[in-house]
Amino acid sequence: MGHFEDSEDGDRVRLDKWLWAARFFKTRALAAEAVDGGTVDLNGDRARRSRPLKVGDELRIRLGPYEHVVTVAALSSRRGPAATAATLYRETDVSREARERLAAQLKSVAPLFHHDRGRPSKKDRRDIDRLRGRS
Repeated sequence: MGHFEDSEDGDRVRLDKWLWAARFFKTRALAAEAVDGGTVDLNGDRARRSRPLKVGDELRIRLGPYEHVVTVAALSSRRGPAATAATLYRETDVSREARERLAAQLKSVAPLFHHDRGRPSKKDRRDIDRLRGRS
């Protein structure tokens, strides 16, 4: 079977693999880059991507403006559905409340910034051409 075996699930799993399996990052490469960049702390210390996790470890994960403080509840090196991934960790109440408060603040500020719709649609282009006198 070689490298397709899931022998890591029983005891320990690499940090980057677990972050990917728990759906904090879309790819394992992004998870590894985040760990190397210092946006993930393990038990209060900066960790290497190959660091093995165990149940009970505490992770501090910074994603954009948000910070997640989670405790590892289960180990998995396989990425599954989001519902399964959510069972791999427990977020602290303080972390959840802080994230929700920040999300509410960001949502209230969002209407101040108006972004253009992007490039004109085909209909918009035809209307522009009609205004300019091109048929």
